Amino acid sequence: MIIPSFGDLHPTTRRLLLARTLRSISQGALVVDFALYLHALGWSAIAIGLVLGGGGLFGAALGLLVGMTSDRLRRKPFLLVYESIVLLGSITALLSAQPVILASAAIVGGFGRGANGAAGPFSPAEQAWLAEEVVPTRRGRVYSLNSALGFFGMSLGALSAILPSLWSGWLTGALVYRPLFALVGLAAAANLLLLSQAHEEYRGPEQAANPQERQRKDQIRHQENQILGKLVFINAFNGLAIGLTGPLISYWFVLRFQVGPAAIAPVMAATFLLTGAASLLTGRLSERIGIVRSVIWERLIGLLLLVLLPLMPVYWLAALIYLLRSVFNRGVAGAQQALTVGLVRDERRGLATSLNAVSFQMPQSAGPGIAGYLLHVGLLTLPFYVAALLQGIYLVLYRRVFRDYELPLESTTTEPGSRGQIKKEI
Repeated sequence: MIIPSFGDLHPTTRRLLLARTLRSISQGALVVDFALYLHALGWSAIAIGLVLGGGGLFGAALGLLVGMTSDRLRRKPFLLVYESIVLLGSITALLSAQPVILASAAIVGGFGRGANGAAGPFSPAEQAWLAEEVVPTRRGRVYSLNSALGFFGMSLGALSAILPSLWSGWLTGALVYRPLFALVGLAAAANLLLLSQAHEEYRGPEQAANPQERQRKDQIRHQENQILGKLVFINAFNGLAIGLTGPLISYWFVLRFQVGPAAIAPVMAATFLLTGAASLLTGRLSERIGIVRSVIWERLIGLLLLVLLPLMPVYWLAALIYLLRSVFNRGVAGAQQALTVGLVRDERRGLATSLNAVSFQMPQSAGPGIAGYLLHVGLLTLPFYVAALLQGIYLVLYRRVFRDYELPLESTTTEPGSRGQIKKEI
């Protein structure tokens, strides 16, 4: 089966997947309309880019702390705190458009960044918790399902971004976007209830019983640190590439083709929907040929489409290329997350996922500011070509580093709780 049966999943796993879906619906609405809302308020492209970039910096800094702390404590409380923050931020944005207040709410709540349903800077705790009840042999498919549900929710949320144009008869100007923050708040409130009833087994790392055991753990830690260091390095190229093109794509469509939410939202919805389907297929493919090969081939196609995107002369062609690129480039996200949590033991999964996120988000957060400036001075194609170069470097390094690290394939049996990766010497 391409889609894992929900009945075969642990109840906690099901709750985490459902929370991801609800969260992604609200994120999908804002990934289309938040930049347009700020534009309607009179914000410049540079200011919009700085706010989106500021959200990335905040998330990266907090994410590292969350990852390390959740490894020592538990993961559940961090997700409850995150949903509470988003709930308060959405209420604030619903009630006020004052620049400082709105920017603060956006940075803390991650508005407009399109995280595919991930829990922002608290995502390391979410990813580590999700691995708890999933054996290594099934992680590729379950994490791909998790990613797919996020894309499906983003698709539904992107469709809801049409709503401002429907109630423009009752609200005027930038006010037409304001009710979307109520959707964000409702999703956060529902997730608070959902996750508060989820069970977590993890209670922190086990202490070594004797000197030999401590020495063995130190050796394993050294190996883990080596591969995590390489992960951090290569992620920087990917993060900056995504930051140059992703957060401001709706705004780029407006500048390049003079279209509005009514034209952009359906494209975003279809993009997320098809990317979710691609994520499910990638989960199955990763069990057949391995995660690394799946990632390389799909993202290579996405790279070629990225080069073509700014060359399109009309909106519908550009939208089609954008859709196809997203399918190949983002459909592998769940499989990559599965590989990351398999690089280390359970007691360090929070650290691994936080380093993965931080090393991506820090350079990504610089992207919108750079791209915003380039768009402001009329260089509408340059961000795409710089991003393509960075993506190419990333793919070369990814294959070189991770070709010797692979989760068990379909024919391999692995005991629950084992590290689950096959590796050679680094």
